[in-house]
Amino acid sequence: MAIIGGILLVIFIISAILLIIIVMLQDEQGEGLGGIFGGGSSSTFGSRSGNILTKTTSIIAAVFLISSFGLTWVNRTPEKGDVLGVAREQTSDTNAEWWNQPVDAQGGDTTSDGN
Repeated sequence: MAIIGGILLVIFIISAILLIIIVMLQDEQGEGLGGIFGGGSSSTFGSRSGNILTKTTSIIAAVFLISSFGLTWVNRTPEKGDVLGVAREQTSDTNAEWWNQPVDAQGGDTTSDGN
């Protein structure tokens, strides 16, 4: 899974950079959010015909979302449960009831080797 995660991370980073660049290249002639509400088109959400930049933006945005969901799936927590449950299991083995362990007369732990 490490190879798949690495490939997805590279795709995620490249698509994020391309998405930023393409959005910054687009002009402000009513094709964005302002064009939806203030456009003169008879359609509710503006005209649906877009130029190559808007189509490329939607494709790269889809790649970005798919790669982000893929990264989330690859890096999910183990099947044992949540992260807190796994942490409790790991600490319970090493610190099992330290307060109930017998103490010698000098105040040290009798289970230790005296160092």
